[in-house]
Amino acid sequence: MLILLPPSEGKSAARRGPALDLAGLSFPELTGHREKVLDALVQLSHTPEAQAVLELTDGLAGEIVKNRALRTAPTLAAGKLYSGVLYDHLGLATLPARARRRAEQRIVIMSGLWGALRLTDRVPPYRLSMGVRLPPMGGLAAYWRPALRPVLDAEEGLIVDMRSATYGAAWKPPREAGSRVVAVRVLQEANGKRTVVSHMAKATRGAVARSLAEHAKAPATPEQLAHVLAGFGHRAELHPGRLDVIVSS
Repeated sequence: MLILLPPSEGKSAARRGPALDLAGLSFPELTGHREKVLDALVQLSHTPEAQAVLELTDGLAGEIVKNRALRTAPTLAAGKLYSGVLYDHLGLATLPARARRRAEQRIVIMSGLWGALRLTDRVPPYRLSMGVRLPPMGGLAAYWRPALRPVLDAEEGLIVDMRSATYGAAWKPPREAGSRVVAVRVLQEANGKRTVVSHMAKATRGAVARSLAEHAKAPATPEQLAHVLAGFGHRAELHPGRLDVIVSS
């Protein structure tokens, strides 16, 4: 089973740790593409245009400084780096050892800078969204698509897709994988009406990922997935190619 997650804008600081080793990251087939994005980001971050291109508010302009030192900055494991709502609810640090190992095997994080990461991959804090048009390659989702396709297409088993639309654009499952790919959507129910939510969706996706790490046997079909999540107390409704997780307000 593969669980696809987006990264988070919030990232923990790396005070100590080795410098970046691109060749040591998972999915070594992506190394060449990572080199090009890394070089372009570092170069951009030394120019006055960086804040506008990276779509950063004045309050976040200081993040650009981190990008300038990406080659030499201390690194930490991706599972510790991302600190947003989704990862808070995944709660990797509080998982039992076996569940944590399952999370490390099953979870793949999509990234505008690195393409795809495992939780154990060590990278420095950075600022770059998949939605950015980074000179000279342009839109990052389109840039990563041909590189990610052979890597992720080769994965076997059920694929639980919990990416946001921005990161979902970087890889589309092949048609032949249709029956084993399930996109998770979170809906909030109140007064008999259901609406798509954002903040709560992140928390719920993190909780779903945690449940799938805690379950010893990976579900092999969408039906098994719905059954497993129901066993963890999630209200899950299966549709063709999609699993709706319903939360109450």
